[in-house]
Amino acid sequence: MKQKKILLLGSGELGKEFVIACQRYGQYVIAVDSYPKAPAMQVAHEYEVVNMLDGNALDAMVNKHRPDIIVPEIEAIRTERFYDYEKAGIQVVPSARAANFTMNRKAIRDLAAVDLKLKTAAYRYASSEKELKNAVKELGLPVVVKPLMSSSGKGQSVIRTEEEILEAWNYAQSGKRGDIAEIIVEAFVRFNSEITLLTVTQRNGETLFCPPIGHRQEHGDYRESWQPHAMSEHDYHEACRMAGLVTKSLGGAGIWGVEFFLADDGVYFSELSPRPHDTGMVTLSGSQNFNEFELHARAVLDLLIPEIKLEFAAASAVILAADDNPNEPVYSGMLEAAAFPDSDFRIFGKPFTRKYRRMGVAWSRGDKHTSIESLRENARMAAGCITVNG
Repeated sequence: MKQKKILLLGSGELGKEFVIACQRYGQYVIAVDSYPKAPAMQVAHEYEVVNMLDGNALDAMVNKHRPDIIVPEIEAIRTERFYDYEKAGIQVVPSARAANFTMNRKAIRDLAAVDLKLKTAAYRYASSEKELKNAVKELGLPVVVKPLMSSSGKGQSVIRTEEEILEAWNYAQSGKRGDIAEIIVEAFVRFNSEITLLTVTQRNGETLFCPPIGHRQEHGDYRESWQPHAMSEHDYHEACRMAGLVTKSLGGAGIWGVEFFLADDGVYFSELSPRPHDTGMVTLSGSQNFNEFELHARAVLDLLIPEIKLEFAAASAVILAADDNPNEPVYSGMLEAAAFPDSDFRIFGKPFTRKYRRMGVAWSRGDKHTSIESLRENARMAAGCITVNG
């Protein structure tokens, strides 16, 4: 296979693992982000610091490097440019259509709920505080508010009383990515648990589904994940059906993080990411025969994936920064974290901290019959040993 030149747009911890996976298959990667020393830049062949919301700057970079493949890893990109890149013969992952739809919650929710008739929470859109008040009145409290474009839970909140409406509107605006003020307002689904169903689409093979990953969030962002998550066979097949429909509609090859709510009355489609998912970092433990980054690389490079197998049960827990600090972080407690059996951790190498910023991840694994609760406790304890001091 001829070496491909891959332009990675977004160079966080997920991008870093993807670069490593691609290099193990002999590929050449240029890592791009809006700030220097981003994690993926530390392991890529080349890097660029570019504001990807500047369409002209994005065009200039693509013309400079002339990549074979463009892999978006974040939302803050002028994704409408991808259609032109695709017409010029560049492979966009998973596809230009997928990148444009999934970078905006409005497009993907309307596709799922209106076009594909998937079961979702009731929802409205709002472009002002007044429209938000009207949406709350129509849907009833509580509601979940999210910017149309954001990541890692930024700008997301739950409104439980009318007094919280203004605060939620302002928080959504402060946490949005890009210049879209409109938000999505969702009726609260009284779910029992949340899962990520990692879904792999292949150009020359069938669509595959990973064992379900359960996760817990705080501030709209992932704090723990575990694999497998217990669910009925009926619900699992329904989630696979929904994930298969939406990924087929969007097209292309790669891994998708498809999120669902599991409730008493069935499975609800929630969100979709056309790339490795943060909750899927639990697969770095070796819980599967291929971790999610290897699956993404193989699908992007048209390397056939015959099957995905669960090898171990595993759980992950994040390592967070306690405060904002522009200086290079200092970590303590690694010796203590390393002492836990059947566990490990990764430090992402981010050059500065923000409060609650994800700086690393720890995991614990056991055989497939090991208690998930015990693995979660071990992962939390290992992660809790490590502190981040700016």
